[in-house]
Amino acid sequence: MQKHHTSIRVRYAETDQMGVVYHGNYAQFFEIGRTEWLRSMGVTYKYMEKTGIILPVISLSCNFKKSALYDDELTITTILKKSPSVKIEFDYEINNQNNELICTGNTVLAFINNRTKKPMRCPDYILDKLTITK
Repeated sequence: MQKHHTSIRVRYAETDQMGVVYHGNYAQFFEIGRTEWLRSMGVTYKYMEKTGIILPVISLSCNFKKSALYDDELTITTILKKSPSVKIEFDYEINNQNNELICTGNTVLAFINNRTKKPMRCPDYILDKLTITK
């Protein structure tokens, strides 16, 4: 499995009146983790879109363990579950600066041909970069 770590700091706008991260922001945190995972392999969403591929989320789950607070430094660990085919699946773990587990999550995305809007196989330029260990 391929893992990647990304750090972010919780901004005031991401919290509610109590200084707790609003639950809807975790989907964006997962997106940050995914895009940085891809970028670490030399691939960007911008490049994928340029080559006619879109990658919509078709499933998302999040399990909250502890509140993330304003100004916390969070580490998003993004884990590729298995070799992608028509879909690509990631698990996530988000920890705070004290290494306390904040939440876990999962997303499944589909590779879609932007012209035909039909599912397609994962492009070779991504598969070629993966060295998945079992």
